[in-house]
Amino acid sequence: MKKRIFFIALILFSVFLNSMILIVSIAILKDHLSAVRDKCLAEHYVISSSLIGDMQAIEMRGNNVEENIDNLMRVYSRYLQGKGNGFAVAFCGEWIYESSAFRSEANGILPPKTGYRQDRLVYMENRSDPLLCVYGSFPAPWQDYGLMYIGSLKDTVQSWRHTKNMLFLTGAAAMLIMAFFLSQFLNIIFRPLRQISSTSAKIADGNYASRIPIRGKDEISSVAHNFNRMAQQIEIQIQQLEEAAEQKQQFIDNFSHELRIPLTAIYGYAEYIQKALIPEEERYECTRFIMSECVRLQNMAYQLLDMALLRTDGPEPGSCFFAALFGQSEKSMQMRAAEKRIKLTYAAPGDFMIRGNEEQLLILMNNLIDNAIKASPPEEEIRIRAYPEKDRIVVEVEDHGTGMEPEQVPHIKEAFYRVDKARSRAAGGAGLGLAICDRIARIHHADMTFLSEPGKGTTVKLSFPDLTENLQV
Repeated sequence: MKKRIFFIALILFSVFLNSMILIVSIAILKDHLSAVRDKCLAEHYVISSSLIGDMQAIEMRGNNVEENIDNLMRVYSRYLQGKGNGFAVAFCGEWIYESSAFRSEANGILPPKTGYRQDRLVYMENRSDPLLCVYGSFPAPWQDYGLMYIGSLKDTVQSWRHTKNMLFLTGAAAMLIMAFFLSQFLNIIFRPLRQISSTSAKIADGNYASRIPIRGKDEISSVAHNFNRMAQQIEIQIQQLEEAAEQKQQFIDNFSHELRIPLTAIYGYAEYIQKALIPEEERYECTRFIMSECVRLQNMAYQLLDMALLRTDGPEPGSCFFAALFGQSEKSMQMRAAEKRIKLTYAAPGDFMIRGNEEQLLILMNNLIDNAIKASPPEEEIRIRAYPEKDRIVVEVEDHGTGMEPEQVPHIKEAFYRVDKARSRAAGGAGLGLAICDRIARIHHADMTFLSEPGKGTTVKLSFPDLTENLQV
C-alpha cells in the first residue's frame, strides 16, 4: 500500500508540475513573440513612414520612384544591418526591392494578395528559420506599393527552448526532491502501521506481551491505543485459558491419583481374600476396609456430582432465613459431631434473611462444619454464628483445631488439595469440600475468607450481600 500511494502521489505531482511548466513555457513564448511582434510593427511603421516621405520628395523633383528605389533603400538597409532583419518593397504584387537579409527566393515569401488595406498583416513563416512577417500597403496615391518587414525568430525560439529545458530540468530536480521527502513522509506515516504489523506478528507467534509505542494524539495513535487494549485483553484471556487448562489438568491429575489409591487397595484386598486362606476374622477386616474405600469413592462421586450441578443453572433463588438454615444444619451435623464428642453452638441474634438457594447454602454450611469437625480434637467446641456488618450479612464457622500454615491458606479452595493428606484420607475426605464451598459462595456473590494459625484453629468468614440484593443462582 505504501508503494502504491508513493507512485500515485509521485505521478500526480509529476503531471501537475509538468503541466504547470508547460503552461509557463507557453506563456513565456507568447510573451517573447509579443515583444518581437511589437518591435517588428514599430520598425515597419518607422521605415514605411520615412519611405513614403522620401518617395514624395523624389516625385516632386520629377524623378521616377521605381528607377530610384534601389538608391533610396540603401539607407534603410544600412539602418537594419547587423540586426538580422530584412525588408522588401512590392509594387503591383511583385518585389521591386529586397534587402540582403530578405532572400525571398530562399524563404519563398511572396507579396500577399491583399489589395489595398489600411491595417497591417502580421503572420509567421515557419521555414528553415521561423520568421515574423509584417506587411502593410502604402496610403494613396501610393496604394500600389507595399512594405514587407521580416524579423528573425531564431534567437527568440532558441532562448525559449533553453528556458523551457531549464524549467523541465528544474522540474526533474524538484521531482527527485519530492520523491525523497515523500518517501520519508510515508515512512513516518506508515511507521505505526509497520509497528502494528510487527506487533501482531509477534502476538501471532505467542508473544502476547508485545505492545505498540504510542506517540501523539492523531487517528493512527488512536488505532495503536485500541490495538494495545485488544492485545491486553487477548493476553488476559490467554492467561485465563492457560490457568483454566492448568487447573483442569491439575484436577485430572489429582483425581487420577485419588482414584488410584482406593482402587489399588480394593483390588489388593479382594485378590488377597480370593487367593489366600485366611481366618474369618481377618476376612472380615479385609471386607470392612474394602467397604470403607468404596464409601470414600462414593463420597467422591457425590461431591463431583455436586460440583457438576453447581456449574449449571440451579433452581431459582428464594428467601433463606438463617434460623431455619441453622436448624437444618444442626440436625444434619449433630450426630457427626457427637462421634468425636464435639459441641456445635449455633447463634443468630436476629432472624436474618438473604436471597439464595437453601439447598446449596445448607451444603455450604455442612461442608464447612464437617471440615471443622475433622480438624478439631475431641471435647472441643465449634461455634457457628450470623450477624450484620455494615450492609452485609456475615456467617462465621470457628474451630480450635489444628489450624493451617499461612502458605497453605491460598490453596485450600483447590480441588483435591489437602492440608494434612494422611488425616484427610483417614477421615474419608477427597479434598473437594472447600472447592464446592467456594463455588457456592461465588454463586451467591459472597466473599469467603480464612483466618487460621497452626495449633490455634481456623475461622471461616462468609460475607453475603445485603438482603435487598437480587442474586441469580
